[in-house]
Amino acid sequence: MTEVTPAAAETRLRRSPLHERHTALGAKLAPFGGWQMPLEYAGGGVLKEHTAVRTGVGVFDVSHLGKIRVAGPGAADFVNACLTNDLGRIAPGQAQYTLCCDDATGGVVDDIIAYLHADDDVFLVPNAANTAEVARRLRAAAPAGVTVTDEHEAYAVLAVQGPGSADLLTALGLPTGHDYMSFSAATLAGVELTVCRTGYTGELGYELVVPAEHAVAVWDALFAAGPDVRACGLAARDTLRTEMGYPLHGQDLSPEITPVQGRSGWAVGWDKPAFWGRDVLRAEKAAGPARTLRGLAAVDRAIPRPGMTVYAGDRQVGVVTSGTFSPTLKHGIALALVDTDPKLPDGEELAVDIRGRRARMCLTRPPFVKPSVR
Repeated sequence: MTEVTPAAAETRLRRSPLHERHTALGAKLAPFGGWQMPLEYAGGGVLKEHTAVRTGVGVFDVSHLGKIRVAGPGAADFVNACLTNDLGRIAPGQAQYTLCCDDATGGVVDDIIAYLHADDDVFLVPNAANTAEVARRLRAAAPAGVTVTDEHEAYAVLAVQGPGSADLLTALGLPTGHDYMSFSAATLAGVELTVCRTGYTGELGYELVVPAEHAVAVWDALFAAGPDVRACGLAARDTLRTEMGYPLHGQDLSPEITPVQGRSGWAVGWDKPAFWGRDVLRAEKAAGPARTLRGLAAVDRAIPRPGMTVYAGDRQVGVVTSGTFSPTLKHGIALALVDTDPKLPDGEELAVDIRGRRARMCLTRPPFVKPSVR
């Protein structure tokens, strides 16, 4: 077998159309789902970037996220028969969080935002690493006349997040008044784009879906319009979403973790006649899951990390799936899969094994901070 050098491996990573802007800002780059993306920026770092989003406005390049278009007569009905949430609950111009589950196991293949443009046009945004697999599954099941197109590199996505996000977009003449989880078409300096009232931070925010060839122009316009706008990397995105208890696929949801276990049943249209995994998930819901995703707030000075074991006394009761230091709360927080047990209510004190030391943690229901998405 030929050894792959780090340099060779790096060349195989896809790059955002904003790559040169990131390097000019001194970004620390890291691989994410097959892409080389900014982790944090020089002169900023996770704490400053996190704080900018909670108190002002930050801009993330999340162009590594997937883009799949499902089009043709009956496209929306087809997607609705595959993914968990009920597209019938929303109208064109609205978006919906949904899940692609394995039909046999109910495990989560990916979590996705579905943008309903029309009955014959649905735009899906899955996670980067899972885009090809989601597209493959949809393509294999698509009826005649419905096309599934992987448009992963055709668009860039810029997430403008924070209490100052609406003011920033308004200064550029972009629409900001639409409801949460809705979107509208707009034009900026001759560039047609989509402004979505979505995000992954728990703050008021927008995501701009921009043709890849115009990403630099839109990025530059955002930073020219606001002197206090901060570029934010994916490390701050992770601390922000963990404070909200938002799951990360591959950790808190996965092919081995069902939406019932991951407390994502709210994103399942339980009464729909069909969706992938319907029978096994309905059975698990009726029986009750053996384990459940819970929140942990550190009592001791400790930072829980994924893979660490959770204890109730001397009994192993779970495992940390996501864990970090909360810049807002100034202590460690985590999401963990914990045995479903009425003797483990919220408020119960557990412990996490951190390199051989038991650190006290309190069971709590996320979010850890108050959401401000509306």
